[in-house]
Amino acid sequence: MATISLLYEDDDILAVDKPEGLAAIPERHRGGGSLFELLCAERREKLYIVHRIDKETSGLIVFARHAEAHRRLNRLFETRAIDKTYLALVQGVIAGDDGVIDRPLRQFGSGRVAVDLERGKPSTTEFRVAERFRSQTLVEARPRTGRRHQIRVHLYSLGHPIAGDPVYGDEATRQGFARMMLHAWRLGLTLLSSRQLTLEAPIPESFQAGLRIATAGQ
Repeated sequence: MATISLLYEDDDILAVDKPEGLAAIPERHRGGGSLFELLCAERREKLYIVHRIDKETSGLIVFARHAEAHRRLNRLFETRAIDKTYLALVQGVIAGDDGVIDRPLRQFGSGRVAVDLERGKPSTTEFRVAERFRSQTLVEARPRTGRRHQIRVHLYSLGHPIAGDPVYGDEATRQGFARMMLHAWRLGLTLLSSRQLTLEAPIPESFQAGLRIATAGQ
């Protein structure tokens, strides 16, 4: 079983570093456990799900430890008062230094998500180029809404699918990458005590290995 690193804990919340390949919450019609179930069993306490990150994504995730914290955190996420930053290595070289992707997204029965200008839900992602390589670009992505697969689909819609993504893009997108190159890096929020807190999940070795692949292509 993958080691789960504790990033922060107080009486109200628990923040951990999820490895890629482990579901954040129980998957419908699938066994194998999830981060939520493992933590509840290991800590012998009832945790509350506040948000999620994709199974293929590594990084920071927060759980509430009691009902009031759950209500408060849900409100923060609903009002977009949580500042989330992801690191994503995408295929291709992005020309501009930053941008805003404002394209409505719709989820289909297959589980895939796509831009749908007529029936999609409003979705916004801000991004900034952190580093350019010969064939890839490392970006910091900040989702301002919380749609399923939002960062993945928004970057794909620009013609820059995330390297290693098993769902979006083509075989060339995955070539040479052992994982999907998306990492939930930082999260800023206001605690129940009104104290501002910024959390950060270290960049895992598996992600750094993907960056070395990009660097080697220079």
